[in-house]
Amino acid sequence: MSTIQTIKRPIIISGPCSAETEEQMMQTAQDLKMTGKVNILRAGIWKPRTRPNSFEGVGEVGLEWLINAGIETGLPVITEVANTKHVEAALKAGLKMLWIGARTTVNPFAVQEIADALKGTGVEILVKNPINPDLNLWIGAIERFKNAGLAEVHAIHRGFSAVKSKTYRNEPMWEIPLALKQEFPKINLICDPSHITGKRDLLQAVSQKAMDLIYDGLMIESHIDPDNAWSDAQQQITPKVLDNLLGSLILRSENTDDKEVYKNLTELRSSIDNIDSEINELIAKRMAVATEIGNYKKEHNITILQPNRWEEIQKKQLSLGLELGLSTKFIHKYLEAIHQESIRHQTAVMNK
Repeated sequence: MSTIQTIKRPIIISGPCSAETEEQMMQTAQDLKMTGKVNILRAGIWKPRTRPNSFEGVGEVGLEWLINAGIETGLPVITEVANTKHVEAALKAGLKMLWIGARTTVNPFAVQEIADALKGTGVEILVKNPINPDLNLWIGAIERFKNAGLAEVHAIHRGFSAVKSKTYRNEPMWEIPLALKQEFPKINLICDPSHITGKRDLLQAVSQKAMDLIYDGLMIESHIDPDNAWSDAQQQITPKVLDNLLGSLILRSENTDDKEVYKNLTELRSSIDNIDSEINELIAKRMAVATEIGNYKKEHNITILQPNRWEEIQKKQLSLGLELGLSTKFIHKYLEAIHQESIRHQTAVMNK
């Protein structure tokens, strides 16, 4: 059985963003071991940076530091690999667990080369989501490792790059990892709050949400001196702070044995089902009207797309939705879906 499969939820993976010195690696590992909550020790050996002249990791020498820290603490260890040379060095050093970074997952050629290099090794692989919000790229990367004969392939959700994000370093876009879980129901899904948030003060909130969404574990970066870390200083926390964070998490049950609670939930869910049916019926009625409008447009040679009308609808419904307590993000997504379906119905009319 794999290392991850033997760990009781939540699986906690922690360690510094980068292995910087032998002393830093060992002290961090020992402090994490003292928490009694960390299951797997992580550290970046090679660091893919966005721009040159940044700290890009200590290289192969760090593998020995990581391995020794794991032996000293009795914790299994894991690091990131981005090419076949990294794989060869990691396997030679004796690593049994590796993760694939977001910048690598986005490249099917790189993923396939790594998968080929790992054939027959029995290594456990954790695949981070690609930088861009592309579910199929993530699925494809996982499939490539499975097709290479690796039995233990897991997923890490580290968020997605966005042009504008007021809150996060990488937008979580929770719907994408949840869709991945539907595609692979038995896969272990790990949340990486460090890279989602990019800052310490949001780590607890994102970690709690991941637990409430039944994630299997967390990967959180920890450093003995975060403010002076050589990479990603703002998102790392000390092992003591990590201990407090993990201790504050509420681990809720997926189901309940309380018959009264179950009865009340069933009644509320029945109400939800009825409302959903009503919503579908209303949407169908709306599309019937949209089709009628399409016929009128066709008859009088009017274009399907009416930008001014669409802008009017958006403003009106956004204002109403906000008054009713709905989020701006949801309203925009809902209206866009409705708009696209209306266009589809009217296009069918025009093409008759």
